[in-house]
Formats: sequence, structure tokens, C-alpha cells
Amino acid sequence: MESPEVTFTLAYIVFAFCFVFTPNEFRSAGLTVQNLFSSWLGSEDVGFIQYHVKRTSITILVHSTLPLGYYTGMCIAAPEKNLGYIHQVSDSWRAILLLSLCLQLASWALVIYWSRLRWSNHPISQALQAHALPPHSSWGTVATSINTEFRRIDKFATGAPGARVIVTDTWVLKVTTYYVHVALQSDSHLTVTESRQHQLSPDSATPTQILTLRVASINPVVKPFDIRLNSTEYAELREKLHAPVRNAANVVIHQTISELFLETFKSQVELNPPYTLPSGLELEACIGCMQVPAGTKLIRLCHEDGGDTDSGCQQCFCRPMWCLSCLGRWFASRQDQQRPETWLASRVPCPTCRAKFCILDVCLVH
Repeated sequence: MESPEVTFTLAYIVFAFCFVFTPNEFRSAGLTVQNLFSSWLGSEDVGFIQYHVKRTSITILVHSTLPLGYYTGMCIAAPEKNLGYIHQVSDSWRAILLLSLCLQLASWALVIYWSRLRWSNHPISQALQAHALPPHSSWGTVATSINTEFRRIDKFATGAPGARVIVTDTWVLKVTTYYVHVALQSDSHLTVTESRQHQLSPDSATPTQILTLRVASINPVVKPFDIRLNSTEYAELREKLHAPVRNAANVVIHQTISELFLETFKSQVELNPPYTLPSGLELEACIGCMQVPAGTKLIRLCHEDGGDTDSGCQQCFCRPMWCLSCLGRWFASRQDQQRPETWLASRVPCPTCRAKFCILDVCLVH
């Protein structure tokens, strides 16, 4: 039978490891710094930088308490050791207590130093100060710019809370447990440096490819940092970046079935006859993404024997309302995901009027 001391030590090691490197089970149970101190931290959406300045500070304070918590727990788990009486404990336990107290005091002194001058000494504030160039006069104006862009719904965000990657119109951000890396998009270039294949994934039954990208800035004060993401998210990241991503390691980036189909869909549509827009008619924004003009028109071009309108294609009378990418995603979403070999030959209803069409009926607007 194991002693209570050994049992408690093993249990506390597991608890401390899970508390620092939070798994999904701890996150679901609310055992995270963000959840336990949510009332003091406030909302990340309201003030992204201020939220993470306070989050990293409280994280250091809480994590530095873990050694002292172990000593306190041992006082209860092994009362025969009399750890509550300092003059009766052994030199090793006295050293553990002294180091735990010193670590706690040092973390408090560090956070108090960071909080002076309205947190201007905090490492995140110092990182933003490197970007305090016109039109930004101080790290506070840089923080305001990041806060504003983070609130937009079109940002790219992925990853677990301890290793999030966020890309806005102007900034590339990496959120870690104790720090937030910040790089200006216009000053940075990204390079794919590594690819790892994982056969087992908690979120997918298929193998997962994890890409590592190096973010390097021409600003000498900004240190390079690595970001990691799933290869299925790579295309979305590329759309948000203004500069091309270099592939230094010649990594073969795997695409999802939907992405491969979308490329084939676009290639086939480009072979179809174009549609000439009548004079006086202006293209409106795509109602799917609202980002680009609507550039497609559905015209029945395919012909079948028998004229069966119940199963065959039908004439669509809608004006151009969708861009090619959104229409291709709609086409793919209406397919049998277990039979991708049938996608190109299938028919789907128009997203607006429900008239059936095939890939041969999609025309680019000229």
C-alpha cells in the first residue's frame, strides 16, 4: 500500500501539470486562470491587449503559488511529518518551504513592477512600444489599433487558448501562456519551415498535418516567432495575409476535399462560355461574403435527352448575386460528403431561387 505522501505527490504533480498545460477536460470544468478570474480580467473582445496584460500577470502569480500549495497540501496529507511546525521539520522540507515563499514573493514583486506607470513596464507593453512609429505615437495607440481590429468578425483565429494565432488586417498575433507576440503585417514575412503528420487527432478521424510557420519582421526590435496551424486552415490564413508565404522547406501542404473541389470547380467554370452583363446593369457585392463583386450567372447550357425537369437542370432567372468562390462552396456543401467522386456530375439547387443547375451552367460575368 502506497503511503499518503507518495499518493498526494503523484496526484499534485498531475494536477499542476494539467493546470499549467490545460487539457480540454480542465477547460470544460472551468479550471483555468481565465475562468477563475474572469470578473477581474474583463472581456477580451472589449480590450484585447489590456485583457492579456492582466491575464499573463495573474497567471504568473497563480502558477508561482503551486509549490507553496504542494507544501500546504502535504501538511494535511502527511500530518505525522509536522510540516506546520517549521522548527520541527527536516532541512529538505524547510528548504522547499523557503524556495516556495521566495518564488511567491518574487512573482509579486515582478507583477507590481509591471503595473507601474499604467502597465507600461509589462513585456507586452514593451513589445507594442517597438511598433510605436507614425501614425502610432505610443504603445497605447498601438493597443487601441489591435483592440479595434480584434473586434472585427473577419479576423483569422485558430488554436488552443495557450497557443492561439490571430491575424487581423494589420497585425499577426500569437497568444501564449505568459506572453503575446506581435508583428506588423507590412513589416513581416512568413515562411513554412516544418510539417508534421499526426495519425490520431481528437478533432478528426483522419490524419492531421500541422504546419509550422516562421514570422520574421524587418523591425530589428521584434523577435521572430513560430506559429502552428492545421493544414486545412492554411488557405484561410493566406487569404488574410497581404504578403505571400514562402515555402523554404518544400513542404507539401495537404488540402481538404472541399478545397481541392473548389479549385477544380473554378477551373471548369473558366472553360464555360462567359456571360456578358447587359448595359446599365451594375454588379453588386456577393451576398455570400460581401467582400467581392458578384461574378457568376447561372444559365442553362447543358442539354439532356427527355427534358426531365424534375431531375435535370432548370433555367435560373436570378441576376448575378454570388462570387465564384461562394457559389463553389455552396455547390460542395450540398454534396454527399462520403462520395466525392460524384460531386462534379451532380446538380444542386440555386441558393436563391432553388432552380437546379450543374457545373456546366455556371458562367463568369464579363
